[in-house]
Amino acid sequence: MNMPPFSVIGSTVIEKWLSENSNTIIDLVAESYQLFAKEQTVCPDSYFLRYPSQPQNRIIALPASIESGSPVSGIKWIASFPENLNNGLDRASAVLVLNDRQTGYPMACLEGSQISASRTAASAVLGAKYLHKTPGKIERLAIVGSGLIAQTTVNLFKRLDWDISELIVIDLNPKRAEQFCAQFPDIQSQISNDIESIKQADMVLFTTSAITPHVEKMDLLAHNPTILHMSLRDISAEIILKSQNVADNVDHAVKANTSLHLAEIHSGDRQFMAGDIVQLMNGEFTADFSVPRIYAPFGMGILDIMIGYQILKDSDANQVTKLNDFFPTPLSSKAVS
Repeated sequence: MNMPPFSVIGSTVIEKWLSENSNTIIDLVAESYQLFAKEQTVCPDSYFLRYPSQPQNRIIALPASIESGSPVSGIKWIASFPENLNNGLDRASAVLVLNDRQTGYPMACLEGSQISASRTAASAVLGAKYLHKTPGKIERLAIVGSGLIAQTTVNLFKRLDWDISELIVIDLNPKRAEQFCAQFPDIQSQISNDIESIKQADMVLFTTSAITPHVEKMDLLAHNPTILHMSLRDISAEIILKSQNVADNVDHAVKANTSLHLAEIHSGDRQFMAGDIVQLMNGEFTADFSVPRIYAPFGMGILDIMIGYQILKDSDANQVTKLNDFFPTPLSSKAVS
């Protein structure tokens, strides 16, 4: 066999592909979930590298393999360092490494933070499609934490022709909230630093870096909004237990001190879980509009692998840096003196 080349794809190429392929991203995410349900993927638990002296910081490894169609494996290695925001850097940074399924050789490294944000946004939009009372129409969308994930999610809603009448941007940093609103001049917006503002919203998007719950009063959600709980740890166990809860996969999501995990500890079981996104898409249960509907996807590496592999396949030679001598000559191919 010839030595495989190693490809590198940077942020500019990836950003362009993501902006031009919104429907494809949604389709790939939905397909990934369906393949997982059919046991045609391998998706182990994520591995967290934590720092005892810096509990807010972490780096997460998400290995995964797509076993159907054109098989491919890989891993996302994504760091979350919230203090980066105070130094002009993004909170999250990542690489995605894809491995050839036949040889195991790494075949490409892609900038991963944009892929991660886009697959997270796609998962959010997919949940909203099935849980929101008026799919395609949001009267007031409350954004709690106005970072890259929130911006990517709103952009995806817009590209998929969802009608958003108003944004309520809730952030402890008013400058960051102002910058967020400036990205969407065509949508009426208001800025708040008070979580009580979510009372006005029919949909709430949580994209914070919270590590413990800070939304604890059930009366904040008495109007039964759709909640896209992408940051996983904002909402108290008490609220979870009084809501309809959906995850990407229950076993993946009910762990690591997520709000769902805290609810399991509090209640002693998982009966508060309505099911997962595939069951929802397949009509095995439907949205219950008499209570808040909370979608909390933990994040599965199969989504990153599926999208990253599609980007690699769609990229031409001018968009990829190829290193033909990245790997050493196999021992068996070396001349024996």
